[in-house]
Amino acid sequence: MYPSDTTHTEELNEIIRLNKPMTEDIVKEMIEAHESAAIIEDGHRYYMGENDIQNRIINTYVNDRPVEDKDAKNNKVSSGFHKLLVDQKVAYLAGKPVTVGSKGDDNELLEMVTDTLSDDFEDIIPELIKNVSNKGREWLHPYIDEDGLFDYIRIPKEEVIPIYDRSKQKKLLYIIRFYAVDDTTTKVEMWDKEQVTFYEIIDGDIFFDVSEDINPASHFYYNGSGYGWGEVPFIEFMNNEERVGDLTFYKGYIDAYDLIVSDTLNTLEDMQSLIYILRGYEGTDLKGFNANLKRFKAIKVSGEDGSGVDTKQSEVPVNAVDSQLDRYTKNIFHFGQGADVSMDKFGNAPSGVALRQLFQLLDMKASVMERKFTKGLKHFAWFLVEYINITEKKDHDYKDLTFTFNKSMLTNEAEQIEMGQNSVGNVSKQTILENHPWVNDVELEMQRLEEEAIRFGESLPPLNEDDELNGGTSSSSAQEQADGNDEFPCPECNGDGKITSPATAKQIQCPSCKGTGVRKR
Repeated sequence: MYPSDTTHTEELNEIIRLNKPMTEDIVKEMIEAHESAAIIEDGHRYYMGENDIQNRIINTYVNDRPVEDKDAKNNKVSSGFHKLLVDQKVAYLAGKPVTVGSKGDDNELLEMVTDTLSDDFEDIIPELIKNVSNKGREWLHPYIDEDGLFDYIRIPKEEVIPIYDRSKQKKLLYIIRFYAVDDTTTKVEMWDKEQVTFYEIIDGDIFFDVSEDINPASHFYYNGSGYGWGEVPFIEFMNNEERVGDLTFYKGYIDAYDLIVSDTLNTLEDMQSLIYILRGYEGTDLKGFNANLKRFKAIKVSGEDGSGVDTKQSEVPVNAVDSQLDRYTKNIFHFGQGADVSMDKFGNAPSGVALRQLFQLLDMKASVMERKFTKGLKHFAWFLVEYINITEKKDHDYKDLTFTFNKSMLTNEAEQIEMGQNSVGNVSKQTILENHPWVNDVELEMQRLEEEAIRFGESLPPLNEDDELNGGTSSSSAQEQADGNDEFPCPECNGDGKITSPATAKQIQCPSCKGTGVRKR
C-alpha cells in the first residue's frame, strides 16, 4: 500500500547474520542500489511548487502517432495546498519553541543542557518537521566538533542508508552516509557503535579516504583520548510508522485540482478568439481570409442563398468547475488532516468549541508526529547527557529530561480571558498566566506583577482560613479589615470581591481589588 525504501540484498543479510565486517565493494554496491532506487521525493517537489502538472504534454496525432502539439494552449498551474498543509503542521507543532524540562527539577542539568543546545535547537526542530512531513523520515547526527563542543546536524534522508539487526529491524547496526563532492567524487562514511570509516568513490571505484588523518577514527576525542558512543550516532525522526510523507494521502486530489484549473485557463484563453463559420466565401485560402478581415474589417461572400459568416465562442461551465474545485479543496483538507481557515467556513468570531473542531484533524495528525518526535528527542537526550557527564564528570540521568511541544491554535481571546478570571482561587496564578493569550513569557509576567505590586503598594494580604473556604473575602470581613487598618471596602464591588461581567452577565472577580473586596487608601 505504501512506498518503501530499498530492501536489503541477500548478501547484506548474510553479512549481518554471520556478523562479518562490511567490505568496500559491498558498501559501494549498497550506495549504487540506494541511488538507483532514490527519486526526488514527491513531497519535496510539491512543497517547492513542482507539481506533476508541470510535466504535462498535450499531444496531437499525425499519421495515427502521438506528437506534441506545440501550438495548443498548455497552461500548467501548480496549486500550493501541500506547502500550506505542511507549513500549517510546522507552525502548529513548533511555532513556539519546544520546552526542555526536568522531571526531578534538576536545575543544574537543565542549565547545562540549555547552554549546550544553543539557539540552533529552536531552528532545527521546525526544519525536521518540514522535511519529515515531506519525505517520511529524516536523521539527526550528534557529534563533537573540533573544539570539543557538542553539536548536531540534520542529515537528509537521501544521504543515509540504515542497516538494522536482521531479526527485529529495531537495533541500528550501521549507518552509511554518502554525499557528492563533485561530478566524479562521492564521500562515504560508515558508522558503527565505536568508530567511523571514511571512503571515497572516484570515477566509480571505491578507496579508503587518504585525506583523513585517522581512518578508521573514534566517534570523538577528549583530552587526547578517543571515545565511542556505544551507539550509532544517528537518530531517526519518523512521520509515521510507515515512514511515508503527508502527500501520500492526498496527492491524487491535488493533481485533479491542478488539471481542472489548468484546463479551465486553457479554455478561457481559447475563448478570446472567435471561431468563424464561412459559407460561400470567395477567397483562395484561410490565410487570405484572416488578412482581409484584419485589413478591411470585411469579408466577401457569394450572393448565393445560404452564403454568409457565423461566429461561435466556447463557454466555460463556471458552476460545474467551481463545484468540482470546492469538492477537491474540501477533500484535500480532509484527507490531508488540515484546518481550512477560510472565513466562510467558521465566521468572524468563532467560539472556542468551533475552533477546537476546526483544528481537530490537524491536532490528530500532529499528535502522531509529536509522539514519534518525542521518542527521537529522548534518544538525542542520551547523547547530550552522556557528553555532559563525560566533560563535567557528572552522573546525570538523561531520562530526567522532558520535551514538551507547545502547540499553537487559534483561540477566542475574550472567552479565554474570561475563563481565566473565573478560575481565580481554583487554579494557581501561574496556570492562569500560562493560558492567557497575551502572555508569552510566564516567568517574565510574574516578575512584572510583583514589581508593580511593590511599586504601587498593592501587595495583597494572605487569605485567612475562612476566606479560603469561602473562595474569597466576604463583605463583612472586608469591612473588618477596613476598620482595623488603612484599607476601605472596594467601591466597584461594594466589598463583595466580585462583579457582574458586562459580556456574559456572570459573576467574575473584581478587577479593581483582585477579588479581596478591599482597597488601600
